[in-house]
Amino acid sequence: MEIEIGRGKKGRRAYGFDDIAIVPSRRTRDPEDVDLRWTVGGHTFELPILASAMDGVVDVGTATTLGKLGGLGVINLEGIQVRYEDPAAELERIAGYAPADATRGLQEIYRTDVDPALIGERIRQLKANGVVACGSFTPQKVTSYIDVALEAGLDILVIQGTVVSAEHVSTVAEPLNLKKFIADLPIPVIVGGCASYQTALHLMRTGAVGVLVGVGPGAACTTRQVIGVGVPQATAIADAAGARLQHLLETGNYCHVIADGGMAFGGDLAKAIACGADACMIGSPLAKAAEAPGHGYHWGMATFHPTLPRGTRVKTTTLGTLEEILVGPAHENDGSLNLVGGLRTAMATCGYESIQSFQKCEVMVAPALKNEGKRLQQSQNVGMG
Repeated sequence: MEIEIGRGKKGRRAYGFDDIAIVPSRRTRDPEDVDLRWTVGGHTFELPILASAMDGVVDVGTATTLGKLGGLGVINLEGIQVRYEDPAAELERIAGYAPADATRGLQEIYRTDVDPALIGERIRQLKANGVVACGSFTPQKVTSYIDVALEAGLDILVIQGTVVSAEHVSTVAEPLNLKKFIADLPIPVIVGGCASYQTALHLMRTGAVGVLVGVGPGAACTTRQVIGVGVPQATAIADAAGARLQHLLETGNYCHVIADGGMAFGGDLAKAIACGADACMIGSPLAKAAEAPGHGYHWGMATFHPTLPRGTRVKTTTLGTLEEILVGPAHENDGSLNLVGGLRTAMATCGYESIQSFQKCEVMVAPALKNEGKRLQQSQNVGMG
């Protein structure tokens, strides 16, 4: 239903995770009976978790740890890991900048060109560690580097930007023909981001095995403020899930919807899947891991743009190991640790045993959900994250 913005403009009401609630059903089950596995591009993962391709979140070490835990780490193949032989030194420099100098400092560090040889080296390191090698390129650069990535053994490609469309128009350069490019590749491709039914549907029609849903919800992202573009995540995911159904009816092919950003707690993961996501891509929660390469800081892929940065470096608090953040045990009570345990318990509480069945659960618009009856927690600043 559209709401009148003014006499000349109407718009739909959109909802974020904090605006909705998952409704318990008539059935419950044991958390141990919940199956969280999902399969994408022929690869099966025990956890529906992807680590965002951000330099403060994913390096070879964290991608390996996540892979061993059952998730998928996506390494930024245009980032610091492939610009510097010794990326750790540059990451320490970033952590040392004063807040006022952080964006300029990031811009300076990222002026160093990508070294194609390092792209191959990082992929081979992941393969040698026995995990699925997944890497991210922007649409502008993917054709320049894809050959070296494929030669090194890349398993899954992510083509990622703030907004990616299947119909990019340019008078400056030849646009990437996503449909032809994906059809010619021997490996599965995930594309994004998007935030609407039509954009998601068009991206699915390119032959991608998954679409990333999320424009601007990330903790370090300033896109919504800088250019005013974005859709709250609950609505964006539900719209993309509708596109997935239409695509399935048209082609018989199931394209995965991957919620990208805006999730900090186990309940957020649960709400993302309840709205229709098959998996969740997270950044800032994993930047809080002791092993995170960002040394307590987190920044997005557009933070260092040379002329229009659309992100910021944010400080995080180290909460525990990567394993504790993902699968516990938790020693905090706000849902920021054991994220997967929160998701598993939500599904069990509502009686669902698989991700696709949980997508059918009932949700309500409930803006009071997180605050109702929580005055003591709010006044004491406990339990609220």
